[in-house]
Amino acid sequence: MTKKIYRHGGDFFRYGEVIDFSANLNPLGMPDSVKKAVINSVGLWEKYPDPFCTELVGKISEREKINPENIVCGNGADDLIFRIVHALRPKKALIAVPCFSEYEKALSESRGTVTEYFLSEENNFDYSHDFADMAGGHDMVFICNPNNPTGRVINPEISGYIAEKCENKKTILVCDESFIDFVEGAEKFSVKNFFGKSVIIIKSFTKIFAMAGLRLGYAIFGDSEIAEKVRNTGQYWSVSTPAQIAGLTALNEEKYISETVEYVSRERDFLESELDILGVDYIKSHANFILFRSFPNLQKKMLGKNILIRDCGDYHGLGENFYRTAVRTHDENKILTKALREIYNNG
Repeated sequence: MTKKIYRHGGDFFRYGEVIDFSANLNPLGMPDSVKKAVINSVGLWEKYPDPFCTELVGKISEREKINPENIVCGNGADDLIFRIVHALRPKKALIAVPCFSEYEKALSESRGTVTEYFLSEENNFDYSHDFADMAGGHDMVFICNPNNPTGRVINPEISGYIAEKCENKKTILVCDESFIDFVEGAEKFSVKNFFGKSVIIIKSFTKIFAMAGLRLGYAIFGDSEIAEKVRNTGQYWSVSTPAQIAGLTALNEEKYISETVEYVSRERDFLESELDILGVDYIKSHANFILFRSFPNLQKKMLGKNILIRDCGDYHGLGENFYRTAVRTHDENKILTKALREIYNNG
C-alpha cells in the first residue's frame, strides 16, 4: 500500500486535540455572516452549483475592477494553480525557493522542466533583480507575494521589474497573493499594479476568511483568452454551492478585513518580541505567520505540549531546523510563547 504523505500545515487530524499553529488562517475565524449564509443555503445543496460562478464572478469583478471574462473561480488557490499549469502546459518554468510546494508539483505533473532559484537567507529570502533576469527563456514564472513560508512581501520595484521582464519575453507570470489581504497597505505591494497580458494573480478566500474546509479562490488574468483556457480546464463543477454563497457574503466584509490586518499586525509584533527575548532567529514577516530557526525535534517537543507548529524541513531552499508558526489569538499566542520558554529553559 502506498504511504500517504502530507506536506502542508493543518494536519491536525493526525494529532488529535492540539492548538494548530501550523495552518495560516485568520485568527478571528470565519465571519458570522458567512456561517449564517452557508447554513441558510442548505436547501440549495440538492441542486448542481453554477459551473461558471456567475454571481460570484460578477461581485469579484466589481471588487477588482476587472472584466468578468478575466476572472476564474476555483476550489481554492491550489485548484487554480493546477488548472493554470494544465491548461497552459509550460515546457520550462521558473520558481523561487523556498516557496509553496504545489507550484513544483503542478509543473512536474505536466512534465515541464522546473528551474529553482534559491533565495538568499542573508537577504531575508527576498526576491531580487537576478531572479527577474532569469525569466527570459522560460514559459512560466511563479512568484508568491507575500511568500510562503517566509512571510515577506516583494519590493514593488522588484515585482514591477519581474512583470516587465515577463511581459517583454511573453512569459506567463503567475503571482500567488493568497496572503496579501493580511498585509498592511496591501494595495501598494500587489502585482496588480503592474498588470499586463502576461500576468495572472491568484487570490484566496481560504486564508483571510478562514474558509479552509469550504475551499474557494479565484484568479484574475491580464488576457481573457488565457482565462478562457483555464476556465475550460479541470472539473466542471469546481466550486460548490455553499462555497459560492460563502464567497458572495464574505465580499461584503471589508471591515472584517481591516480589523484582521490590525489584529494580526499587533499579535505578530507580540510574537516577534517574544522570539527576540528568547534569542530565536526569525525572518521578520509581513503576513500572518513567522518563519524561524530553532533546534532539532522542536515540533515533537511542542506536540508534547499539545501545540502543532509547521516543521519546514521539506521546503526546498531552507536549511535545517526551520519552523513556521501562524499568528493566532492573543491567548493562543501566549500559550505558544510560554511553551517555547519552557522548552528553551529546560534545554
